[in-house]
Amino acid sequence: MEEKVLFELGSVHRDNMRVKGYYFGSGEHSVCIVGATRGNEIQQVYICSKLISVFEQLEITGKIREGKSIMVIPCVNPHSMNIGKRFWSTDNTDINRMFPGYCLGETTQRIADGVFSNVSDYEYGIQFASFYMQGSFIPHVRMMKTGFEDTELAKDFGLPYVYRRKAKPYDTTTLNYNWQIWGTKAFSIYTNATDSIDDDSASEAVNAVLNFLNKHDIIEYDCHEGYISRLIEGSELVNVKNETAGFFIRRAGVNSRVRKGDILAEITDPYTGRILEEIKSPVNGIVFFHAGQPVIYSNTPLYRIIPTGVPSVPVR
Repeated sequence: MEEKVLFELGSVHRDNMRVKGYYFGSGEHSVCIVGATRGNEIQQVYICSKLISVFEQLEITGKIREGKSIMVIPCVNPHSMNIGKRFWSTDNTDINRMFPGYCLGETTQRIADGVFSNVSDYEYGIQFASFYMQGSFIPHVRMMKTGFEDTELAKDFGLPYVYRRKAKPYDTTTLNYNWQIWGTKAFSIYTNATDSIDDDSASEAVNAVLNFLNKHDIIEYDCHEGYISRLIEGSELVNVKNETAGFFIRRAGVNSRVRKGDILAEITDPYTGRILEEIKSPVNGIVFFHAGQPVIYSNTPLYRIIPTGVPSVPVR
């Protein structure tokens, strides 16, 4: 293993910010794995730490294929992580909305440029990402429709679902999007935690990456091949919102199979405990996502459900 500083930013009152990469193997740039770009993505750093531990052992035992190299960047935003702030600590900008970056631009643009100049030439790019809302997902691979996405490759992770959605204008400045535009086969992996550690889903993500690398002859690793992935389109999912603000008391978790009319959650009065609203499933389906905030405002997307009446499409 070789540790390198990919980008360093001076600081007046603190130690310099250093974005570090951990290299394994040698030869062609096969795969780059990126963890946290935001300061609250604890789970994403944790997954990378587990992968680094595995890769270190694989390198020692000669299980990384000759002529293949792997780089892992656990954290792109250590300054914000040190103070528990999601976005850049000075101006509240999002590094994952600054790619491919600009070396003479604002601070977060320079960070993005420093990182992207080191990762843009890899064959495969894997990012452990987080949703803009607090909550939990079924672990899945997420892709945007860019014209360069490859759903056939995405199934090689062996996760339950491959989720594809239409790219929006603000997506054009994300790492995943720019990786694809520059010729890297890019994938975002979501687990069911962000600002906490969920060891079960972290292990599932680690196994998915090792499964993918083994199938593409980058490492030699005996692992479970996982699920036969199903492709779901973002437009298929049913959003469930609330009308009343209050405490959000969940009754159904991710991967729960629900029927139309089942109670998914209750909204209760924070002072009296009275039930203000019962959140019911509008369809038969499987819970793909649920919000995680304890206090909910009105008209918040609380659940996303994969309707079983609309069959998922096999990845091919």
